[in-house]
Amino acid sequence: MGVAGCGKSSLGQACAEALGWPLLEGDEYHPAANIEKMRAGIALTDADREGWLDRLGSLLRDAGNGAVLTCSALRQRYRDRLRSFVPGLRFAFLELGEADAYARVAARPNHPFPPSLVRSQFATLEPPVGEPGVLRLDALRPLCELRDETVAWMRGELDAKESA
Repeated sequence: MGVAGCGKSSLGQACAEALGWPLLEGDEYHPAANIEKMRAGIALTDADREGWLDRLGSLLRDAGNGAVLTCSALRQRYRDRLRSFVPGLRFAFLELGEADAYARVAARPNHPFPPSLVRSQFATLEPPVGEPGVLRLDALRPLCELRDETVAWMRGELDAKESA
């Protein structure tokens, strides 16, 4: 989880491969209306995200033995909504500054999320500080390090308190 450009898709793919779990790319499950709003530079509202979060929660619940989901999950209520489908759900929070997020998003050609919306991500973000089952990660670290730390945490080999 984290703001646009933090590396959710890259880390999610790497972790899914390492764990042997399916990857659920959250952006692929947005309804067409949400995609059009983002392409038009309009930030999504809580109401826009409701059905999307329910669909993602259902997919996670139905995955059975585990899945990796990439999802911004910017507000605590979004994370709690996902947790309502999968009690004990854990989140790897990729922390990234606004300037770095903007640069990364601007470098993605043909992505439906324009750089103009990066600021809205930070305005919406409620960092999961103090929430259970959260691993905080510096998104600027090398992907292989982020993958190894996240996979070790998922396997119970690393206490989240040791990380960040």
